[in-house]
Amino acid sequence: MGKQKAPRRVGDNEALAVGTTIRGSAQKLNLVAGLIRGKKAEDALNILAFSKRGMARDAAKVLASAIANAENNHNLDVDALVVAEASVGKSVTMKRFATRGRGKSTRILKPFSRLRIVVREVEEA
Repeated sequence: MGKQKAPRRVGDNEALAVGTTIRGSAQKLNLVAGLIRGKKAEDALNILAFSKRGMARDAAKVLASAIANAENNHNLDVDALVVAEASVGKSVTMKRFATRGRGKSTRILKPFSRLRIVVREVEEA
């Protein structure tokens, strides 16, 4: 028998990719995600390639994965893809301690973020 196939979480003309552990705060990653929301997929990759922000490299990997998923898994046209959604959330946070003077220590938080990118195929008008 086996299990039933899980329903798609996005539409028939959409594909998604999720980066679950991107090193850096969600606030910084959201600034990068804001650069590509609503842009064509090719333009978004160029924007991320030439961005000075460090998180742009990880965001470009997730976007490239979403484009590859659209092409290989869902047979969508790569030239007609648009970044429909780029949402950011918190993931785990590593806790570390640094020693300070007089026998004290301070907590250091090293956050990770999640990035969910949905690309949609749009018909040329």
